Amino acid sequence: MKISKKIILATSLITLSLILPSKSGLNSSMVMADTILKAGVSLVDRVPHAVFGTWRVSAVLKETDSRGIFREKSVDLWNLSRKNDVMNLNNPVTGANANLSVNEVRGSVVKFTKESVTDNKKLTDTVEINLSEDTFVGVNTIEFSTLSDIDGSVIKTEHAFYALTGKKISGASVLEK
Repeated sequence: MKISKKIILATSLITLSLILPSKSGLNSSMVMADTILKAGVSLVDRVPHAVFGTWRVSAVLKETDSRGIFREKSVDLWNLSRKNDVMNLNNPVTGANANLSVNEVRGSVVKFTKESVTDNKKLTDTVEINLSEDTFVGVNTIEFSTLSDIDGSVIKTEHAFYALTGKKISGASVLEK
């Protein structure tokens, strides 16, 4: 059985973090609050090759609790790319650029999230698309939160739910020929 280098590294780091504190001379009164270890296996390897490329994406607002905040309709360009274990979405129309967290891959269905924080606003987009030939259909769930200037806690969250359609403009064929 072939074991991924990532799994070996993650296991080694976890083991090291469990052993090191007791052998390092640190006592229980020392606090290492800023040390957080995260380990996992990237789902980017499972994303169908056909996702990557440039897409014309249309979005239609289906549901919201804040009509004045979200657009009813939009058309954008998404350039989806990958470098190593990082999936990226670039929109040359708006100038937006974000690394994506791939949450789930089930055959031709891909679910990913992007988050951004600016000043006291946090925007979370969760997108699920279903590929079919050179098109996709999907949904985009948006949470737009206002954060406290004092402690960063969430003061208010506004939601929107969009229906998405995408048409491949360039890049890898969905048929993967």
